[in-house]
Amino acid sequence: MTALAVPDTREDVDLHDAVDPDRPWQTVVWNDPVNLMSYVVRVLREYFGYSQEVATRLMLAVHHEGHAVVATGPREQMELHAQAMHDYGLWATIRKAPA
Repeated sequence: MTALAVPDTREDVDLHDAVDPDRPWQTVVWNDPVNLMSYVVRVLREYFGYSQEVATRLMLAVHHEGHAVVATGPREQMELHAQAMHDYGLWATIRKAPA
C-alpha cells in the first residue's frame, strides 16, 4: 500500500506572485570592458531600430549606471533579444519587469 503525500504547508506562498503570466519581462544590457560606446549605439540602432537619440541614451545608461533595459515584452521574445545581444558580443540577461 502507498502512503499519501502530505502537502508542505510550512511556508506561505502567494500564488499570484509566483505565477503571473501577464507580467512582462525585460532584456537588460550590461556594461562590459570590451565594447566601445559607439558599437553599443550601432547594435541598438541596427537590431532594435532605435533612433540615434534613443540608442545613445540607452548606451549612456549602460555606461554610467552599469546596465539598461533595452526591451520589454513576453519572456520568449526577451530571450531572443538577449541571445541576439550575445551574438553581437554584448552582455545581456532577462528578468521579470517590476510589478
